[in-house]
Amino acid sequence: MAMKNESQSKAKGLEDLFHDGLKDVYYAERKILTALKKMAKGAESDQLTAAFEKHRDETEAQIERLQQVFEIFGKRAQGKTCPAIDGIIEEGQEILEEFKEAPALDAGLVAAAQAVEHYEIARYGTLITWAGLLGLKDAVPLLEETLEEEKATDEALTQLGETSVNERAMQEAA
Repeated sequence: MAMKNESQSKAKGLEDLFHDGLKDVYYAERKILTALKKMAKGAESDQLTAAFEKHRDETEAQIERLQQVFEIFGKRAQGKTCPAIDGIIEEGQEILEEFKEAPALDAGLVAAAQAVEHYEIARYGTLITWAGLLGLKDAVPLLEETLEEEKATDEALTQLGETSVNERAMQEAA
């Protein structure tokens, strides 16, 4: 009879997935906070700078809410390196560098920021479902509040893209 190794004998469940996802999004939010400062500074339009600064303030509150969720879950708030968000943020940094002072800079920054928002929307939606299943009723509204902010930010970025930055990139490129 083959012996089971340690990882096989202790099966991981939904609690483990939730904790892992929580650490992942905590890491992501902290990385995003730094990226938003750079994007606000690099944006050409005042509207886009203001949008990034507004979301930076929201992100600070989101980090605080995540710390509360860790507490509710009975764990210490800590991040776990997330290659997905690292890659998305790296793409945004490349746009900042490669399109600096170019007509399409803001359009590129909006696209990069929306990639971040879509990642966060997916993560928070999953965490809300899992928190509910795990009976973490006090965590659900905290996560839902953040999810609604992420959706609102995505919508605001869409509006900026449709009403100004994409058009300006086309006109200035022509």
